[in-house]
Amino acid sequence: MLLTPYETMIARRYLLPGRSEAFIAIVASISLVAVALGVAALVIVMSVMNGFRAELFDKTIGLNGHAVVQGYGGRLAGWQEIAEMARKTPGVTSATPLIEQPLMATFNGRVEGVLVRGERLEDMRGNKTFEVKAGRMADVTVGSGNIAIGSRLAEMLGAQVGSTISLISPDGQTTPFGSVPRIVGYRVAAIFEIGLYDYDKAFVMMPIPDAQQLLLLGDQVGMVEVQTTDADNVQQILAPLAKQVGERAVVTDWRQMNAALFEALAVERVVMFVVLSFLMILAGLNILSSLIMLVRGKTRDIAIMRTMGVPRRSILRIFMSVGVVIGTLGTVAGLALGFVFLFFRQSVVNFVQFVTGQNLWDPSIRFLTELPSKTDPVEVAIIVVMALGFSFLATLYPAAKAAGTDPVQVLRYE
Repeated sequence: MLLTPYETMIARRYLLPGRSEAFIAIVASISLVAVALGVAALVIVMSVMNGFRAELFDKTIGLNGHAVVQGYGGRLAGWQEIAEMARKTPGVTSATPLIEQPLMATFNGRVEGVLVRGERLEDMRGNKTFEVKAGRMADVTVGSGNIAIGSRLAEMLGAQVGSTISLISPDGQTTPFGSVPRIVGYRVAAIFEIGLYDYDKAFVMMPIPDAQQLLLLGDQVGMVEVQTTDADNVQQILAPLAKQVGERAVVTDWRQMNAALFEALAVERVVMFVVLSFLMILAGLNILSSLIMLVRGKTRDIAIMRTMGVPRRSILRIFMSVGVVIGTLGTVAGLALGFVFLFFRQSVVNFVQFVTGQNLWDPSIRFLTELPSKTDPVEVAIIVVMALGFSFLATLYPAAKAAGTDPVQVLRYE
């Protein structure tokens, strides 16, 4: 919207009214703040929702791959052949053996349910999903009796690096009195943190040979973890492999393993966007009301400009530009506020927790240990377009009303 010099001058004076019109300035400022808060709220909420999905996806995929070829009964015989078939499948980048078995762990009289995870040493040490908090992962070697445990599990057991915890396996030796559980002691060589509460409180990691010995698996494993070139099309990529393994195993991709969680996040993301979009509508209504008040307060000025030969289209542009400028400034301020909040998001959460004394971010409920964030440029662009669009629509009626002012009726008694 290009304005002539005199239109720009008048619009600037209406944006910055004098002391006698302070009330109009206050209403316009409230409109600007409303737009800023609406934009900031949408940016913050959508970024946090995207961060949730991205963090959960990265952690889950980093630990369990895009899919697993799992044997029935937790045992996969001939896994070497299946892994080779998977590697030869177009679109598959890696196929590695894996053992996962729920057991019990005990230390100093405390008993917790754990998930024993057996991996190859190179996979365990090269995994970037978890961060070692204490000890060294290099000390976890085949036959050493050393293991690595999650940080939350270490807290619940009261264990630390150097502690010896006992793993209890129900599959033990058979005696005349029944099966006797096996209890094997392991030294904690490393404590790691994944960032997902459920994993950090349960995972016990050890080399595959040690896990096979503990669980009496022989040369078998529990599953083969598969990575592909495209996680979104993993089902189509692995369809040939699923036919090849036939009745020996079942192929389960990440969507099937976490279907309920990711579906709930997707629905919540859409609902939050729709609900918060009403803030943008309210901000547009604020601009509408402020412009109506401005038009009513400037009726005499408009009539004088019309008698001086100012065309209707100039009046229309002046008042439309006032509303659009308010919307644009509010949008810019909202983006800045949103990005600043996201940058200091964890500090804000910690401050609110300190002031209120309430635990707002319980990892056992939220899954993640910290508030995540991932800003999508496309979504930010959509939010900006929405804010500017509602601001523009809010200017149409007041600007048309101002342009339709009849100078004869206004100045009749002047």
